[in-house]
Amino acid sequence: MRHAVASSSDDTMLPGRAVRLACRSGALKGSTAGMALGYAQGNLAVLPKELAGDFLRFCQANPKPCPILGVSEVGSWEIPALGADLDLRTDIPGYRVWKDGEMIAEVDDVRDLWRDDLVAFVIGCSYSFEEGLIAEGIGIRHVEEDVRVPMYRTSIPCNPAGAFSGPMVVSMRPLAPRDAIRAVQISSRYPAVHGAPVHLGLPHLIGIEDLAKPDYGDAVTVRDDEIPVFWACGVTPQSVIATVKPSFAITHKPGTMLVTDRRNSEYAVI
Repeated sequence: MRHAVASSSDDTMLPGRAVRLACRSGALKGSTAGMALGYAQGNLAVLPKELAGDFLRFCQANPKPCPILGVSEVGSWEIPALGADLDLRTDIPGYRVWKDGEMIAEVDDVRDLWRDDLVAFVIGCSYSFEEGLIAEGIGIRHVEEDVRVPMYRTSIPCNPAGAFSGPMVVSMRPLAPRDAIRAVQISSRYPAVHGAPVHLGLPHLIGIEDLAKPDYGDAVTVRDDEIPVFWACGVTPQSVIATVKPSFAITHKPGTMLVTDRRNSEYAVI
């Protein structure tokens, strides 16, 4: 399991910043699952300011898939409340660029694409509550197999707001039934990073026909004695972008997150 990817002579450097600097230098590519345990991770959605108000209302109407951790000022690539020396243009392992609802590129940084009219939203990520599962001895299959968590578009509609509407995306972790019950209890303490699952077992009931063919991320092994457990996912904005077709947008590449300096414990409800 990976816990950190960058080292520094500065012993005061927070693990989240170490991960961000590794992304910025190009040393880190791929999934951030299992990294900087204890520190909150986030999804990214960047939109022109004329859509920012509607998107904010969409997130507020859909707190399970889109819990907001931070919002930038117009044109800014920083959200100081989430981390020191944080650059949203470079500090994620991979980005997607969208035009008229179509993904047109996947890139390592977006410095050349950033505009003065953009507003960035950082949305809570289920990687954050995995710390609690790991502490209880519950295995995380995508971490064990060193791949991105599998994610699926569902038949669950999000609540529309302004220009935004579309289906919810979920992430899936296969768990033994006993572990699934405990995972519900643990993740429910973290509503700011998706909280309790939205569905357990029977994937066809939420529009998922084949667990081996995720819409985002990578397939993982599901054993005969396990059930799939589905959490609302911060990749939902990408599904919505494909539905709404804004003229321009930037998102993270699914499974590759912004690691912040905020502790997961700050978002826990005990």
